Amino acid sequence: MTVKFPAAPQLVAIIGLLLFSVFAVADDNRPFNVEITEIHESTYGVRWRVPPTATANNNPQVELPDTCKILDPRDKQRTISTAKQTTGRAIYRCQSSLSGQTIAIKYDRDNPSISSLIRYQALTGERHSRVLSPDQGEWQIPDKEATSQVAQEYTLLGIQHILGGTDHLLFIVCLLWIAGNSRRILITITGFTVAHSITLILSALNLVAVPIPPVEASIALSIAILASEIVKGRKHSLTWRYPISVSSAFGLLHGFGFAAALSEIGLPQTELVTGLLFFNIGVEIGQILFASSIIFLVYTAKRMLTLWPQRSSLLRHSRALVGYGTGSIASFWMIQRCAGFL
Repeated sequence: MTVKFPAAPQLVAIIGLLLFSVFAVADDNRPFNVEITEIHESTYGVRWRVPPTATANNNPQVELPDTCKILDPRDKQRTISTAKQTTGRAIYRCQSSLSGQTIAIKYDRDNPSISSLIRYQALTGERHSRVLSPDQGEWQIPDKEATSQVAQEYTLLGIQHILGGTDHLLFIVCLLWIAGNSRRILITITGFTVAHSITLILSALNLVAVPIPPVEASIALSIAILASEIVKGRKHSLTWRYPISVSSAFGLLHGFGFAAALSEIGLPQTELVTGLLFFNIGVEIGQILFASSIIFLVYTAKRMLTLWPQRSSLLRHSRALVGYGTGSIASFWMIQRCAGFL
């Protein structure tokens, strides 16, 4: 039996806007970035970047094990603050390697819902990364790279990236709307998956290089284009008749966006293929989880609205609501991102 998704696709509008009304302005919700690099044996350079969401009297701090001592106490005050972020750096001398030891992130008061992205690079070139949620304040650096550890680590990073990328998720919502039924959804999402996997791999392996700021602006533009198609509702257009063509074309673009995120995290030195493969798998898992959640919520809402007297009126106006709402958010992102590099 073919399941229609949904018989009244306008319900995607309600679900999509409810989900993204909270996140529409969250595009700047960047994490606290920490880079720890072994520059000499047991000597580490630590750099950090504080996002604008942290206040001046509640900045996060990086704490290394007690066996590590800062070489120049003045480094604690060597920070640069701008309107957008605060950056700083310090050099530590440790009694032994940091491998297997615990790094802590602490705030003067409480964590104001800020995630932390910690990147660690050993003198051998071995790299590890971890994203800590706001309720996590510690990370134990792995002893050494192992295939199972890298697979687990990069799968989680992929899931976290896609579920935290509101622009990619909003694009998927638009694809689900246009696809309509289960068969077309499967084909459309597959096209998007294959396409962005290709450019993700090519870019991560440095086989293809493109400037990231224009790519991010183009991703926002791709959402605006789909939103305009939803508003027009012209079922005879190329987008509506062959959604896989559009999802594949734009998927190539989104793959460069995924690669940009992966370049910030960094690939493991000795398990590069494993890290790349499982990051991509994590992205797909997150994508499936999100799409499945949307489908479940739509069918639940559809059943709940069956006996609602104003149901037909709501469905009649929801297409414009989602189209214009999504298009406005995407247009704002596009202008904001273009302003960053023009």
